[in-house]
Amino acid sequence: MSEQQNPSEAEQAEMPPPAREPVFNLPPVVLAVIGICVAVFLLQQYVLNDTQQMTLLYDGAFIPVLYTGQYGFDWFLLTRPFTYAFMHGGFAHIAINMVWLAAFGSPLANRLGALWFALFFAVTGLASVALFWAVHPYGEAPLVGASGAISGMMGAATRFGFRTDRSTGRAAFAGPVLPIAFVLRLRGVVIFLAMWMIINLATGLLGFVPGMDGQIAWEAHIGGFVAGFFGLRWFDRRWQPPEWETAGHRT
Repeated sequence: MSEQQNPSEAEQAEMPPPAREPVFNLPPVVLAVIGICVAVFLLQQYVLNDTQQMTLLYDGAFIPVLYTGQYGFDWFLLTRPFTYAFMHGGFAHIAINMVWLAAFGSPLANRLGALWFALFFAVTGLASVALFWAVHPYGEAPLVGASGAISGMMGAATRFGFRTDRSTGRAAFAGPVLPIAFVLRLRGVVIFLAMWMIINLATGLLGFVPGMDGQIAWEAHIGGFVAGFFGLRWFDRRWQPPEWETAGHRT
């Protein structure tokens, strides 16, 4: 004699077990960038001696004065504008950058795909050092950190109005890339832009950030942000015209 189940119990028995949410729900390309940054930081802190650390800093960081033509040519001049982004000056520096990278880089990587995200990271990082060099062409202090490229991701986020789609379980920026004139009329975006600019100028000019000893390179942040804000369309291969454009209406 079998036991009879009521309808609710039978339905529950037939339902598949709920899918488990992964602990680290980050795109592989974002995890790769974080992994490289962490590996380089641990190498600097716990493996290399003082002389080796100085060599790595000189060959890997971006030093503006080396690009004025006074010190001749070396092959690292071609790589420093990219490798500097994977180096960080302290625990607070790398921790803050990796948190923001995960927050803004994940939805952007899910939107662009791994290849275009990697290109976006490289180009916005290059734009960061370009503006930093333009402001400090004879500067001797090395520039390190991924914050310039991360600022580019923040600039890209504003072009979507911070809209994200989580229907697939992988948060991605949603909708078309919004026209600049339309974006600048969104209250949330304008408030974000104002606060972002004020914080960067204040921390950069005053040089005060809790837990960080080095000077904040606000110029690099602005360079990356501007590149991400204006250059996103070149990387978003899924871009579709906004509804008001396809309907024959333009703003």
